Amino acid sequence: MAEFDLIEVLRSRCVQARADVTLGIGDDAAVLAVPAGCELVVCTDTLVPGVHFPLRTDAADIGWKALAVNLSDLAAMGATPAWATLALTLPDADREFVERFAGGFAELAAQHELALVGGDTTSGPLTVSVTAFGFVPTGAALRRDGAHIGDAVVVTGTIGDGAAGLCCAGEEEEGSAILASAPEAARATLRAHLDRPQPRIAIGESLRGRASACIDVSDGLVADLGHVARASGVGIEVESARIPASSAFVAAVAPDRRLALQLTGGDDYELAFTVAEDEAEALFGALRDTGVPVTRIGRVIRGSGVRVLDPDGSAVDVPRGGWEHFR
Repeated sequence: MAEFDLIEVLRSRCVQARADVTLGIGDDAAVLAVPAGCELVVCTDTLVPGVHFPLRTDAADIGWKALAVNLSDLAAMGATPAWATLALTLPDADREFVERFAGGFAELAAQHELALVGGDTTSGPLTVSVTAFGFVPTGAALRRDGAHIGDAVVVTGTIGDGAAGLCCAGEEEEGSAILASAPEAARATLRAHLDRPQPRIAIGESLRGRASACIDVSDGLVADLGHVARASGVGIEVESARIPASSAFVAAVAPDRRLALQLTGGDDYELAFTVAEDEAEALFGALRDTGVPVTRIGRVIRGSGVRVLDPDGSAVDVPRGGWEHFR
């Protein structure tokens, strides 16, 4: 395939009709209209094989995840998705790969009425970069720097499934020890969580004006809560027994490995947020309609950093903070 044939595959599969796209794919740049009364929220993530997804990941799942990790960042800001651009670097012009990739990308984009409005294709080692754009009412964006002492610390969904899913991929020797004799159904569920994370857009929108701080859990629970603590000038205390785990996670992961995966594994793409204690219950009630469980796991305290407590109140030794490039 020629380059412009690849572009046509992406355009035909991923372009979503939107009134705010004045000019989309096909020109030197897109022309886009930001609604009155809104601010534009922009994020970019780059995915490379062996780092952000296992080497043998299906192209459709790569397409889904490339968009999902960006939508998770928008969710953490309380933004509603609108547009995306895609820079796709390929070792060769593989039509089947591009069609499957586009299919996964388009499937998630359609769920959020997001339009692909431009990007680039080039030759080289497989690399996927997506920039996502969303809207938030002026002044209503969620941030990391608003947590206050006494706030409740809350997470959505369950924690640890993404890291356990990576173990299921079988590309790390440590994974077999962590999973022990995991049931096949649990492995499939965890791998699906890794390959097709669900960005919590509806919850992010519901947190506007309610959450004091928010972040998505991508690099590990302790690491990401640490960003909130640092930005807000506070400490965070987490009760390990309260961290929610899925039934697949419990069935698959050896008991002595569970907490470490939940604290430092990453790849969950859930939201972690803080909320004033006297507003927490009302917020939990408002979030029930999203269909995603939310769990209070700790509180904001004086001090700095993140402290994890075991059931008897003793501090848990966290061997590392989470994922970090160039470490």
